Amino acid sequence: MTRFDLRVDLTGRRVVVVGGGRRAAPVVRDLVLAGAHVHVIAPEVIDEISRETVALHLRRYAPGDLCGAWLAAAVTGEPTVDAAVEAEAATARVWCLPAPRTPIPGDGFVALVGAGPGDPGLITVRGRELLDAADVVVVDRLAPAELVSGLPARVEVVDAGKAPHRHNLSQDDLNALLVDRARRGLRVVRLKGGDPFVFGRGGEEALACARAGVRFEVVPGVTSAVAVPAYAGIPVTHRGITQDFAVVSAHLDPSKPGASVDWAALAAGPGTLVLLMAVAVLEEVTRELVKRGRSAYTPAAVICSGTTPAERVVTGELGTIAELAAAEAVTSPAVVVIGDVVRLRDEIAWR
Repeated sequence: MTRFDLRVDLTGRRVVVVGGGRRAAPVVRDLVLAGAHVHVIAPEVIDEISRETVALHLRRYAPGDLCGAWLAAAVTGEPTVDAAVEAEAATARVWCLPAPRTPIPGDGFVALVGAGPGDPGLITVRGRELLDAADVVVVDRLAPAELVSGLPARVEVVDAGKAPHRHNLSQDDLNALLVDRARRGLRVVRLKGGDPFVFGRGGEEALACARAGVRFEVVPGVTSAVAVPAYAGIPVTHRGITQDFAVVSAHLDPSKPGASVDWAALAAGPGTLVLLMAVAVLEEVTRELVKRGRSAYTPAAVICSGTTPAERVVTGELGTIAELAAAEAVTSPAVVVIGDVVRLRDEIAWR
């Protein structure tokens, strides 16, 4: 389709928005800011829309709703409804903002979506599209609650838990749930904190879908391993300091059976270490790194609830960072950064 973009003055113009969900919210907000008289038609609307200065018509769209409108927007996420709105607009010669691309048409589908590190604004555009069109959302505790709280009542929300040692569903149960809902013809979003393929077990869920013959899509997320330090003013690489970094799942005590991380290699390496899920065993992990040769005076930081308003940052040195974090009652979710790049925080902490 060939596009021709233009700017128009909407001050005082009657604009009809058909749709009351997440895909409609930014359209409504922008139209209100532009000075339009906005009428929203939808059986239900999310809080973000109800707080705007608009006229609400809590019902389904019906032919004739565009009468007197200067501009319309078809943003329900339901292809037949959006198409009907666009068709009426064309007949009535009303400007119409087209419906966004239908993210997951046809048969059942699973989308493995990374929700980002905590700030709900850091989900990708594609992830937001899929979430807005979902019939079922299976969510972990690390996914921003704001992304789920505003979903329409029609959406089935399944809390997968995944808090440390407290899982509402086992991984096998999760895999079976995703396959089952997709086979029913439903559009399923598996919403995970960070990136689904970075310690998110997204690969296991993708394999379960593939082996069951269920269509799926992977939507990478902004991983907390890089984003959380960045928000705290710590680049994981920096010219003249380090050219490499390692991301480690550090939830196991290095001295216990089952711990497979090569701490000797990590201690000897020159790069930045980013430890995820390490808070509960931070004392044991830092002691192991020092024992294996990493200087106890290496700068270190623990970032709790990164990218969110609740973010806290504790800085110190490798030999004492566990004690400092404990004194500050730091809990998960937290990211630990070890390396000389931590020194840059004093100059470039931008928040």
